[in-house]
Amino acid sequence: MSTEISDLLERAVPPVTGLVAGVRDEQLPQATPCAAFQVRDLLNHLFQVTRNFRLLAGREQVDWSVTPDAVTGDWRQTFAGDARTMIAAWSDPQVLDGVSPGMGLPQRTLGLMMVVDMVVHGWDLAQATGQPYQVDEALLAAAAEFLDTMGDMGRTMGAFGPEITVAAGTGRLGRLLARTGRDPLWRPV
Repeated sequence: MSTEISDLLERAVPPVTGLVAGVRDEQLPQATPCAAFQVRDLLNHLFQVTRNFRLLAGREQVDWSVTPDAVTGDWRQTFAGDARTMIAAWSDPQVLDGVSPGMGLPQRTLGLMMVVDMVVHGWDLAQATGQPYQVDEALLAAAAEFLDTMGDMGRTMGAFGPEITVAAGTGRLGRLLARTGRDPLWRPV
């Protein structure tokens, strides 16, 4: 089976999994477009996101307060496995019914939040590590839908920075990134 969300995640996750696999150990202390994160921190956040969103699919409680260091052992393969498990958790049509008891948001909204996390943090990781990154247009539409409804709340809660003004002619991905407080022109120093 599949759902709208699992179909979107099937498009969003493989490029991010490829980026994670392409991170070299010497890149772990490098800066990212997310000012609070070095590459290692961003990877740990991606682990936390995939694991917590798998739990949220099952309407389980999650803890966002602690981000354990998951960049140990064969972490690249572990991330790929975690990501596949998370997609599978969102493939049951019943997972989209109702409201999440742990987050208080409609389950579909949580699924779209996961898509935004993958798209935006995928770009963060690509920029920080110098890897190419392409985003499927369907993902940009889903991410924009989420930001239309939840962007202001996300800024209030500190999940997104203040929206950045971009030049006319900035592409769709760049405009989406700017809505999350990222400078689409960011490059490592």
